[in-house]
Amino acid sequence: MSMKYAVRYYSRSGNTKKLADAAADVLGVQAESVSEPLTDDVDVLFLGASIYWAGIDKQVKKFLEAPGAKVGSVIALSTAALVESGYSQVRSAAEKHGLTVDDREFHCAGSFKALHAGKPDEEDLARLRQFVSEIISE
Repeated sequence: MSMKYAVRYYSRSGNTKKLADAAADVLGVQAESVSEPLTDDVDVLFLGASIYWAGIDKQVKKFLEAPGAKVGSVIALSTAALVESGYSQVRSAAEKHGLTVDDREFHCAGSFKALHAGKPDEEDLARLRQFVSEIISE
């Protein structure tokens, strides 16, 4: 039986959209904004949630309240200019609504003004593709 995957994201500057699109390419699905609820149950939801001023956007939190279908587990994908991980924010928001968050995450720097110009870059996207490939090959 094959696993069902989905990718949702929220991105103000396009950094997290790059991650979502790369993950979706590996999975063979379409990356969609968190404004689009899930239409089918999924085993794994790859959730792109950038960190802004040390927190995830309220639109991501709203999506996690009512994702639209059953979600087996969530894997966090995030970018940020100033923090090292978005995992704890995604986990906290998801678990409030009974969603399980996988221990694995993918995080990389995102460009913001002069910080981390060009990030995520092709090297980051290659690491993300490898990360997703390893998960789906289990």
